[in-house]
Amino acid sequence: MADRVVTGALSGDPIGPVPADGRVAVAIGAHRMVLRPAVAIAAIYIAARIITTVFLLVGAEIASRATGTAATIGSLSMRWDGQWYWVVGTAGYPSDLPLDAAGNVTQNAWAFMPLYPALSRALSVILGGQYPLAAIIVALVAGYLACLVLFHLLRAGIGDRAALWGVAFVAAGPLAALFQMGYAESLFLLWLFLALLVVVRRRFAWLYLLLPLLGFTRPGILAFALMLGAYGIVRWARRRVDPLPTIDIVHIVCAGALAVVLGFAWQMIAGWVTGDPQAYLETELSWRRGWTGDDEGGFVPFQGFVQASAIWFRIWGLPEWGGYVALAVLVAAFAAALLFDPRVRRLGIEVRLWSASYALYLLLVFFPQSSIFRLLLPLAPLAGALAVPRRTAWRVAVLAVCVLLQWCWIDQMLVQGTTFTQIP
Repeated sequence: MADRVVTGALSGDPIGPVPADGRVAVAIGAHRMVLRPAVAIAAIYIAARIITTVFLLVGAEIASRATGTAATIGSLSMRWDGQWYWVVGTAGYPSDLPLDAAGNVTQNAWAFMPLYPALSRALSVILGGQYPLAAIIVALVAGYLACLVLFHLLRAGIGDRAALWGVAFVAAGPLAALFQMGYAESLFLLWLFLALLVVVRRRFAWLYLLLPLLGFTRPGILAFALMLGAYGIVRWARRRVDPLPTIDIVHIVCAGALAVVLGFAWQMIAGWVTGDPQAYLETELSWRRGWTGDDEGGFVPFQGFVQASAIWFRIWGLPEWGGYVALAVLVAAFAAALLFDPRVRRLGIEVRLWSASYALYLLLVFFPQSSIFRLLLPLAPLAGALAVPRRTAWRVAVLAVCVLLQWCWIDQMLVQGTTFTQIP
């Protein structure tokens, strides 16, 4: 079968002859190797994990000297929310909500979805009850598969070589330590990227399997419901140039409805088990009270970002009004990038709609603490835009910045993180 040549969408980024069976060409020095995507992504992912492991080893040594207690890769990898997932995986969820002296719900396991700790617990049975080891293995494997799916999600718009660089930016990026921590992020990325890929390829029936997995891994499926709604509107508006079969309409509507139901399912389950319909919402708000106090008045859409912008600027010794201005500028800049940046536009309407929907979801419901960086990880497909410029010097520089920021994140959140303002 004849070979085909794939080029980068913006730059004409040639990657040489690519066999029609889907293999990719990887340049190594003056030579060119043709590999299957699974092998190429595995090489990138393993190299990235070696870098992260070195950072964690160095971080553990620094933490041990600073505190006088032995820190290890394992202890750093199971810090913060890793402990909560461990509680869920071994003890389950409380039937009675814990309360403070004022009667407010305090932090508890209901804030964490069950699929990741359940898989980790199942694997730990095989590993002799070693839940931390099992949790890290699940995260590692899911992270590799997520990177592989991300490559396929990006390659159609920006070409194979740029897609490989985009994967490298994510695999070795600022949040890359999460791929080998006891967190649910890498598993969520796997389901998310698969769901986006089936939408891109219009294999909508797969969503009925993927959406429940997405919905019970970590919060965010309501953003996917919003994306499907916007996607349906775009497809309808373009139906004269891009035919919209009735079966596609049915799938988009039904999958969107399923995503909405799943978005509220965990709240209903928590309410049913505890007898308190507000159990999940009050649990989530308990993390916010450490910042806002007990008189924050419950959940109000968009309030979290507005409050936090003022609080952070006050912590930094800057005027609160500057926080409001900064928030407005960031939102406007992000919207402009999604709408007008040609590199972002090459990623496809599905990735752009997801990015807009997820950003709006965060603005609606989240209070940006230090964990905001981790919560931005589902926007990882946008890393593909950074890989579009074909200059090798640019791509190497971006990768170097990614690695540097990864160390900064590990140092601040895992090594030195001891307060509620340093929670990853």
